[in-house]
Amino acid sequence: MSVDLIHLWGTMGWFAKGVVIVMAFMSIWSLTVMFSKFFQFQRTERETRKFAPQFSRAIQEENLDQAIALAEKNKKSHVSRVLGEALTEVKPLLRDRATITAADINSAERAVERQMLIVLAEFKRGTGILATVGATAPFVGLLGTTMGIVNAFTGMAAQGASGGLAGISAGIAEALITTAFGLIVAIPAVWAYNYFTTKIENLTVEMTYTSKELIDYLIKSVGSEFGRSIFTKEFQAQKAVTGSGHVAG
Repeated sequence: MSVDLIHLWGTMGWFAKGVVIVMAFMSIWSLTVMFSKFFQFQRTERETRKFAPQFSRAIQEENLDQAIALAEKNKKSHVSRVLGEALTEVKPLLRDRATITAADINSAERAVERQMLIVLAEFKRGTGILATVGATAPFVGLLGTTMGIVNAFTGMAAQGASGGLAGISAGIAEALITTAFGLIVAIPAVWAYNYFTTKIENLTVEMTYTSKELIDYLIKSVGSEFGRSIFTKEFQAQKAVTGSGHVAG
């Protein structure tokens, strides 16, 4: 037995048709978000796969100028955007590395955190729509079902005993189709929401890990070599002077 949707649409009341139109709008809205988020994540992951090896090679060769150029070039990569903020923060100081201090490293770390918040907000934009559609579409369909059953029994009561089951079968079919439509709209939205939520968590781990690696590199290679070395030299010189004073005394 096949379901003639065109015939059902023709027999539906205005309330049921309104429910179907609302759910069709919800379906189009959620599908638009699904495809846009999917292509967004595909694009940023593709750019990151291309950017990460080149950036890692530049860092290993201690070529920060090339690393900065790569970060500025690959703006579609989520990792590039986060690392680029840290390098942009210390870029003016790279011309005179002796001036880099722990405060500058902390400033770069805060820049990374700010950029991560911006990127995550962009990744999460639209996922609330999927969550809303997935949670409410079944209830919208159930509303249509409830009103359809009410209309079916009202019609049966008006026809009396002569109507029988045949008199209400069309009304019940009209009522139940809205629930089925609601589930058809909700299930893909829930799947997509869970998929994108997991994807965002994975991308967050990538951004956090790589940014921590870069900050550690700046602390070790830039901070310790140029920032704290000045303090160490001054401290050693002061200690030598103080020590020589005690010896002379």
